[in-house]
Amino acid sequence: MNFSGVAYLIFTIALATVLAGIIFYYYNPKRKEKVEKPKQNMLDDDQ
Repeated sequence: MNFSGVAYLIFTIALATVLAGIIFYYYNPKRKEKVEKPKQNMLDDDQ
């Protein structure tokens, strides 16, 4: 493998790691209330 092939491989692995981190952070059970609250606020009546 030449340098550009290795660079693309490292870049792909880095992007996959960042994506997995974002998914883990968002779907963490500790954040459920914070994530769900805006959705529930939209459904509440303002009356």
